[in-house]
Amino acid sequence: MASSLPSVAVKCTPKLDSDLRKHPSVFLSNEKSPSVSYQRSGSITHLEGTSELSSSTDFREALSAMREGASTESSHYARLLKRCIDDNSSSTAETVHAHIIKTGFHEDSFVSTFLVNVYVKCGVMEYARKVFDNLPRRNVVAWTTLMTGYVHNSQPELAIRVFQEMLEAGAYPANYTLGIVLNACSSLQLVDVGKQLHSYIVKYHIDFDTSIGNSLCSLYSKLGHLDLAVKAFEKIREKNVISWTAVISACGNNSEAARGLGFFIDMLSKGIEPNEFTLTSVLSLCCVMAYLSVGSQVHSLSIKLGFYSNLRVRNAIMYLYLKTGRVKEAKKLFDGMEVNSLVTWNAMIAGHAQMMELEGDGLSAYQSGNEALYIFSKLNRSGMKSDLFTFSSILTVCSSLVALEQGEQIHAQTIKMGFLSDVVVGTALINMYNKCGSIEKASKAFVEMSTRTLISWTSMITSFAQHGMTQQALHLFEDMRLAGVRPNQITFVGILSACSHAGMVDEALIYFEMMQKEYRIRPVMDHYSCLIDMFVRLGRLDEAFDLIKTMDFEPSEFIWSNLVAGCRSHGNLELGFYAAEQLLKLKPKDAETYVLLLNMYLSAGRWKDVSRVRKMMKEEKLGKLKDWSWISIQDKVYSFKPNDKLHHQNADLHTFLESLIDQAKGAGYEKLEDLEMTDEDEVESSSSTTYHSEKLAIAFGLLNMPSSAPIRVIKNFIMCRDCHNFMKSISLLTAREITIRDSKRLHKIVNGKCSCGDFGILI
Repeated sequence: MASSLPSVAVKCTPKLDSDLRKHPSVFLSNEKSPSVSYQRSGSITHLEGTSELSSSTDFREALSAMREGASTESSHYARLLKRCIDDNSSSTAETVHAHIIKTGFHEDSFVSTFLVNVYVKCGVMEYARKVFDNLPRRNVVAWTTLMTGYVHNSQPELAIRVFQEMLEAGAYPANYTLGIVLNACSSLQLVDVGKQLHSYIVKYHIDFDTSIGNSLCSLYSKLGHLDLAVKAFEKIREKNVISWTAVISACGNNSEAARGLGFFIDMLSKGIEPNEFTLTSVLSLCCVMAYLSVGSQVHSLSIKLGFYSNLRVRNAIMYLYLKTGRVKEAKKLFDGMEVNSLVTWNAMIAGHAQMMELEGDGLSAYQSGNEALYIFSKLNRSGMKSDLFTFSSILTVCSSLVALEQGEQIHAQTIKMGFLSDVVVGTALINMYNKCGSIEKASKAFVEMSTRTLISWTSMITSFAQHGMTQQALHLFEDMRLAGVRPNQITFVGILSACSHAGMVDEALIYFEMMQKEYRIRPVMDHYSCLIDMFVRLGRLDEAFDLIKTMDFEPSEFIWSNLVAGCRSHGNLELGFYAAEQLLKLKPKDAETYVLLLNMYLSAGRWKDVSRVRKMMKEEKLGKLKDWSWISIQDKVYSFKPNDKLHHQNADLHTFLESLIDQAKGAGYEKLEDLEMTDEDEVESSSSTTYHSEKLAIAFGLLNMPSSAPIRVIKNFIMCRDCHNFMKSISLLTAREITIRDSKRLHKIVNGKCSCGDFGILI
């Protein structure tokens, strides 16, 4: 859109008349809509009609009198039109407008300019433009009013065009005019036009002006130039609360939260009182930095300043408490609100969705997700309509919970409410169905999208890759290229992952070369991870190691742990021990990584290394892994841990599991024992995998769910080799679809085959 606009500097350059250059103080007011006084018949009448109708004058009676042809004056029209603005009534304005034409007052510049302002404030820009085009005389107020209307009504490109018309007509912009045009440039990200205006502003030494400085700060903030935004702020001679809020927000928008808090402290030290926008910006910075202590002080300050009941501020405080894990405080705020906006509901849902990622254990994350679903159901019962942000957040929750049934219900709601065509919602549906193991429905959601973005294409390609559907992923990639959509780094991660699943080495290397030569995309860690993953799957460990040595950066924990797992599985202990040493140098924070290393050292009888790994775990304050799994049946969650003696179906459950194991053995399943640290003590032992939590959860599902129903289980860390083999056998024996989401990947097991391509057995 911006590229089609004419350049402001092509035909004419903004200029000020001599009076304005001499007296910059006569420029328009810096923060409010233009309000200029006109001298008429010896009296002053304000454009915005600040004088109100007398209490004895009824608006309807005045209109009635006008219809009967009673004489009137321009000041009377001003009062009536001011009432139209107050009532936000464009229909009444049209009635007054008709009378203005009838009485001939449309030839009056003051009345007609005021009429432009009325239509602008009522959001009827077509009428505002028509009145403007027929003005007998256009002054800076009329031009600026029309531009302001286009900016406030989300039509910044038209504001730019009007500005050029103004210059071509030989009119002179005022400070407020320039501020409005800068805001339009911000919305359209017109860097060149913005810089031209800035040069003009510097040339005439008006960058000290508050309105202009604020607009420049916002412009450079949105364009990602924080240092220039700060310089524009520092140039302002009289900084007001909007100036400080602009620079604080600029820091937040450009990932400099600490710097933004520093400006807030400076603002308070200078005695500037924050407004609701300042407080919400600062609370947003506290969210980014998880500064609960500072956020609590801002909460107290908001109460002191009288903003406690302000919905915008309370929403921000509530979201801060949610993000920092203070659920009770957030819920107290939420329950105490007499009026909840959709933003409030969305904040609660999104906050719980984010908490799922922050929870220390999977069961707590599951509970947070269920609470988000409960809040969403309350929102539906409240009568308030969800928007695309609501649907995007709640579908993310369904993805994390593997809650397919709830996701399908939400899908139906999006269709009913007309959000299915939205790209954000459509992409969220693809991700939800993918993570819930329903690649067919994910594909259907993709096909039904009316508009597809790069993110949509990439999400679907990645979904096919994760389900081991390599050919579908590669075909879709070619379709995307034919559609003229340029792939990015993440798209190629999906393609290389698909090749890895299928062991397609030659194809993977071709795509890896295409990415660099045809699309000029430099490989990052994730691309190398996919290739190394592929070589490890195939047992080509030396090639995986050779590829690691060619990387321009240090390998990640994932790469070394992947190599360790492959070496352990394929029996290359020498390379495995080397990879383990490199992994330990990184001091990983993931307890599962240490368990992997412990198992390798224990199986090799390397007791010194076992002690060393344990010592590192203590230094990193990592506890032992607690094996948890849970299953949801009819909206009720059942959790399990190994050798659970407390479950009400304990005896039947264990008996049934034993019978399943016997049946699986008859079908070729061989039970594997694994060496690992037990939960009860720190003695090395051969721990039984019989009662691992996911086996108990699957057995419980088979006992309590309809015979044809698919079983979906969530486990808090990676599934072991024995359980993976067992699930494949049970899927074949019971003709069930079994989906298990562990901490690393989703395993969809159908007819004895797993979507992970059996890579799970390497761990």
